[in-house]
Amino acid sequence: MNDIILSIEHASVRRAGNYILDDVSFCLREGENTAIIGPNGAGKSTLMNTLCKEVHPLARENYSYQLFGRSRWPVSELRLILGHVSQTDMMLLNTTYSVFDIVLSARFSAIGMDFHITPSKEDIARAEEEISKVGLAHLSNKPLSALSSGEKAKALIARAAVNNPPLLLLDEASNALDFPSRSDFRKTISLYAKEGKTIVMVTHELSEIIEEVGRVVVMRNGRIAADGRKEDILNEHLLSSVYGQNVYIDRRNGLYSAWC
Repeated sequence: MNDIILSIEHASVRRAGNYILDDVSFCLREGENTAIIGPNGAGKSTLMNTLCKEVHPLARENYSYQLFGRSRWPVSELRLILGHVSQTDMMLLNTTYSVFDIVLSARFSAIGMDFHITPSKEDIARAEEEISKVGLAHLSNKPLSALSSGEKAKALIARAAVNNPPLLLLDEASNALDFPSRSDFRKTISLYAKEGKTIVMVTHELSEIIEEVGRVVVMRNGRIAADGRKEDILNEHLLSSVYGQNVYIDRRNGLYSAWC
């Protein structure tokens, strides 16, 4: 059994008097690639932000957090073990910073390169490697705003991976992609999974769940409604109950799709 690399126990987050995360416990083992799905407002992004320590749950005696065996991480060390594409990152999509600067600046927990940042040869090589890996080497000097939606998604993934973290958290990283771009997105994520990185992805589209994902977590009303093997969780009866309407599922070549 692989080691536990990330766990939270009894996490609750409240906003404007309402619980958006309600006594949630979640445990992740090395190599346990996981998809988190559920209706809008179910708490998926809040859970992801809690996992990467961008959101801090209510301070209660029974709450605990462990990442690679530690409860506290300086930001400078956290970025080396955890790559994150968040909803906040989507604000970068219209920036005039180049692809290269957006990816490279993640080495310094920054957005874009500035005069006070002096990258090393290793920093530059890592940025070039990740940009090439996602197929954007020919667009490296282009402003991010000039790229297609699919290319922007790849750039953000390269930014999350530039520090070579063993864990990647992707929160709806493929929003608004067309069919061909979604296919490219899957191939990119699969590439990182094959490298041995552990992937946790939030998505509304079952078709985005890569074959390497073996576990699916379903959230509803700030809680985990179901958690288990992909083949067991992605069934019409369970998802119809969670979404409150008839959900139909198709599976082809190891990939799933759903409609109502």
